[in-house]
Amino acid sequence: MTLTAPQAPAPPHAAAPPPRPGSARRAWRTVSPYAYLAPFFTLFAAFGLFPLLYTAFVSLYRVELQAPGDMEWRGLGNYTALLGDEYFWVALRNTFTIGVLSTVPQLVMALGLAHLLNYRMRGRTFLRTAVLLPYATSVAAATLVFAQLFGRDFGLINYALGLVGIDPVDWQNGTVASQIALSTVVIWRWTGYNALIYLAGMQSIPDELYEAAAMDGASRWRQFFHVTLPGLRPTILFTVIVSTIGATQLFGEPLLLEGSISGGISHQYQTLGLYMYEQGWGFFHLGRAAAIAWVMFLLIVVLVGLNALIARRRSRKEAGR
Repeated sequence: MTLTAPQAPAPPHAAAPPPRPGSARRAWRTVSPYAYLAPFFTLFAAFGLFPLLYTAFVSLYRVELQAPGDMEWRGLGNYTALLGDEYFWVALRNTFTIGVLSTVPQLVMALGLAHLLNYRMRGRTFLRTAVLLPYATSVAAATLVFAQLFGRDFGLINYALGLVGIDPVDWQNGTVASQIALSTVVIWRWTGYNALIYLAGMQSIPDELYEAAAMDGASRWRQFFHVTLPGLRPTILFTVIVSTIGATQLFGEPLLLEGSISGGISHQYQTLGLYMYEQGWGFFHLGRAAAIAWVMFLLIVVLVGLNALIARRRSRKEAGR
């Protein structure tokens, strides 16, 4: 009998390493994120960045609409001419006053409306949809309707004022009256839009904060001021910035309120946007219109920067308490 030694079991085969991707696949993994973003940046460069830079280029020349190819170098002449134009300062003042008259009541009303829509009540979905209808309405249609409402002789607003013994108001020719009428159109269109933004911000605030405040005996008003408003600070900052940009670029409403590019007989409600249109397509001064566009752009940058700076300083003060 022959004895054989037991053979040791063969070692298990090690798992084969995964195949390394080829050079083409590695290159695609590196380039693919940029390829997916390329359409956006291409459109932005074509329709956003290029017009902005070309407008800055045109603002340094004297360019007339009748002969856009004949360009005469002026340097900063178009900007200095604006500083000496009294109607530019009138338009700048009107833009500021109309912006304040429309933005402040609009955001306050939107905040209160969002607070009411945040309660559990019947028909919430319908009401939330209804407040957005003015935003979906055409600017032209809304402005023309309000122009009839604020008519001097047969307007519904003056008729209602006459019922309480107030004389008719010339809403289109008076400086303050026309700006109030114009601000009313803006308030009507954008209040519901901002209310839905505030509503979304309120729904992101944890319910535990309200329950804790209620257990401490806080009333509804105290909960609103000490829980809701602090939780909505980033949302409020966003709406303030967006409303500031919109007020600076206001154009359709003042153009259609009376149908005049001059903003009334004495330019009483002519905004910077309407003044730019008047210079470019009314007086055919494309170079000066381009300078106004860049002044508006710089003004928006300054206002947005101030809003962000004020919000940051306030946050730091509250964090240091």
